Amino acid sequence: MIHRINLTTEKNGVHSITDEVAAIVEASGVNEGICVITIPHTTAGITVTSKWDETGFQDIKSEMRRIVPTRIDFAHQFDTPEDAAGHIKSILIGPSLVLMVSGGKLDLGSSQGIFFLEFDGPRERRYSVKVIEC
Repeated sequence: MIHRINLTTEKNGVHSITDEVAAIVEASGVNEGICVITIPHTTAGITVTSKWDETGFQDIKSEMRRIVPTRIDFAHQFDTPEDAAGHIKSILIGPSLVLMVSGGKLDLGSSQGIFFLEFDGPRERRYSVKVIEC
């Protein structure tokens, strides 16, 4: 079964989806396998990083703006200059994760969390989760 979860984002927001994904994994009944998480958006990304210090998100956002600044001279200007920069940031972070499931739970480190990164927004977004027994 594929679970589709809706999410409302803020401009350049970071959203923890760890608890929702963990609950889907536990409810699946899969003891050993993988969990695939994907997003169907071109100006957002998904990643695993530290969940303990929220100032780390400020560093991530700051560094992403430094690497890919919003510019008005992008050839692609679909909606806004942020849209063009968001496409590049999405490519750098990626639209999906594959995580191990062990003992019926996500196999994450104690300081790790799963985060949906909005590079444009605000938007109505969605992510999908599939747990596969191996």
